[in-house]
Amino acid sequence: MLIYTLKRLGLAALVAFAVSALAFLLLRLSGDVAIAIAGEGARAEDIAMIRQQYGLDRPLLLQYLEWLGRTITGDFGQSLYYKSPVVNLISEKIGTTLVLGLLSIGFALVVSIPLGVMAAIWQNSWIDRLCLAIAVVGQALPNFFFALCLIMVFAIGLRWLPVSGADGWENFVMPTIALGYYVTPPFMRLIRAGMIDVLASDYVRTARAKGLPASTVVIKHALRNALVPVVALTAVQMGFLLGGSIVVETVFALDGLGYLAYQAISQKDFPVIQAVLMLLSVGYVGLTLAADLVNAWLDPRIRVA
Repeated sequence: MLIYTLKRLGLAALVAFAVSALAFLLLRLSGDVAIAIAGEGARAEDIAMIRQQYGLDRPLLLQYLEWLGRTITGDFGQSLYYKSPVVNLISEKIGTTLVLGLLSIGFALVVSIPLGVMAAIWQNSWIDRLCLAIAVVGQALPNFFFALCLIMVFAIGLRWLPVSGADGWENFVMPTIALGYYVTPPFMRLIRAGMIDVLASDYVRTARAKGLPASTVVIKHALRNALVPVVALTAVQMGFLLGGSIVVETVFALDGLGYLAYQAISQKDFPVIQAVLMLLSVGYVGLTLAADLVNAWLDPRIRVA
């Protein structure tokens, strides 16, 4: 287990390093940072002064190494728009995004596990087709459109929930449903496929032959083993939710990390954009690493392979 863990840690570090380089280079390729800071119509002298002040006149490799060194120590620089340290902005906003991500993944699991189990038990029946239809709709429906539909029904029509803000739990109901429903289909399909395989296995037939109740066979023997691959998918989807919450947070005006990234892109606030990209990417890599280690602990065959 130790050798496997060290290998996965090394691979995760390489991926995080590559992602940081891509995030840095892509922002530089998107336009001249000095012109973006100076604004349109700025004089050439002002642009040259900004390049010298921010070190943008130095080779790109040196700029990246200096930025990476500061980032590792937790120094993300100064926001060009908010005029405050980027780390302070992120620490203020990240809590909302984490809460939204956890609530959304919880909603997806609560919905997908019963649907997947029912679809597997009554395979090829109308129940199976209905569950698959729900999954297809969730996969095909853009989350921003679904979010607008929720607003039209529950905020404007019924006036049950607030449209925007993050003042109380009511503000997270519609964003959680909009974001969680989008990641429900992968869970449902994975659980359905896993349950079909497990229900056809020898030890499940043996449990049924012993006269165990159907609920015990399904929950204790079948579902318990079918949920093992869900651990890895949960980590992957959680990383996706942290990065994919930008649209939903913007629609509902949630003051989270995604909304901060949207504002930074609108204002061309490059230090904030770089910090958010780096943070979300490292978080995604970390969650994937955690899922690999948990799966290796649960299933020794992964470590041997």
